[in-house]
Amino acid sequence: MHYKIVVGLGNPDKKYEKTYHNAGFLAIDFLTKNNSEKWQTASSKDFEYLKTNGLVFAKTLVYMNESGKALKSIIKYFKADPKDLLIVHDDSDIVLGNYKLSNNRGAAGHHGIESVQQHIKNNDFGRLRIGIRPMPKTDTARRVKAEEFVLKKISRPSMAILEKTFQNISKELFS
Repeated sequence: MHYKIVVGLGNPDKKYEKTYHNAGFLAIDFLTKNNSEKWQTASSKDFEYLKTNGLVFAKTLVYMNESGKALKSIIKYFKADPKDLLIVHDDSDIVLGNYKLSNNRGAAGHHGIESVQQHIKNNDFGRLRIGIRPMPKTDTARRVKAEEFVLKKISRPSMAILEKTFQNISKELFS
């Protein structure tokens, strides 16, 4: 892996904790949970970070749709290139329990990624897209719209699936 900075996207307010839209934050929390280093807030106050094992883990402190502001600050603060970034976020088009790693792709309707692309005027960063779409109950069930579930609290069974997903990501990318 050539990434130097792993950034989780989400919404900072307490009311958004443990919602599907905060899968990026949850992944960063999982990946850093056994770390003894302290989280630090950047002087810009739009992200916090933790340095460990030659990597920087960061979480934005702005709303999802304003993520670009924080990413621009991260790039400036760490004197980084966009290609040094792996941005971790929810993806409502990927089924819960799955994830995809991609580089240099469009936003595909994800407003946080759209904001990043607008602010850094670049698409040359990695994305770790964490699936949050519920499995349909039947083959004929209607497809649930993202806005119907992204801000809902994650159920215990779904959280268990996400944690298993985070374990798989940790093994694949960080071992």
